Amino acid sequence: MTLSLVLASQSPRRQELLTQIGYTFTCKPANINEDIKGNETPFDYVNRLAIEKAQASYQNIEESHQDSAVVLGSDTSVVYNDCILGKPADLDECIAQLQMLSGNTHQVLTSIAVISKDKVLSEAITTDVTFKVLSLDEITCYWETGEPQDKAGSYGIQGIAAQFVINISGSYSAVVGLPLYETAQLLSKFGVHTPIQCRSEDKI
Repeated sequence: MTLSLVLASQSPRRQELLTQIGYTFTCKPANINEDIKGNETPFDYVNRLAIEKAQASYQNIEESHQDSAVVLGSDTSVVYNDCILGKPADLDECIAQLQMLSGNTHQVLTSIAVISKDKVLSEAITTDVTFKVLSLDEITCYWETGEPQDKAGSYGIQGIAAQFVINISGSYSAVVGLPLYETAQLLSKFGVHTPIQCRSEDKI
């Protein structure tokens, strides 16, 4: 039976990352409630959302195709002092968030979850990101580029904000939205392989 990979997201960044390492897939975005539950830790939050996204997407697949479907869900949160920083509502919130990150190290938590008919597996990855000191003028000018508006923590590391980053400890692709090493390893447990993994298996 040929397995079909489904990405439970419409994020262009996640699509580009999956394509980068050779996967062929379809997108079936999941619509779930992303509110934080009371006393929920950032780790528990991203892990729950990744699983719920994958589950919702799987349930939306036609029943006749569910046996061959493998669904990948993911969620990414920017965290500073155990506080989850969401997408900024306006310039003032963007300033408040980036001033928190300015000159400090914060965490980006990304969880991936994979679901098939028979099993569910998930993994969360933490990456430390250190920012340079940002001036108010830099933050305001950055806001005016339009990049921070739809980004958790008010920045996109793959874009203009790359110049703010002094150091990264962990997975760069996880900060963008999908940890490629961990994703490839997790999908391989479901029989979904990259072209390189397939060729390596053929030689064994």
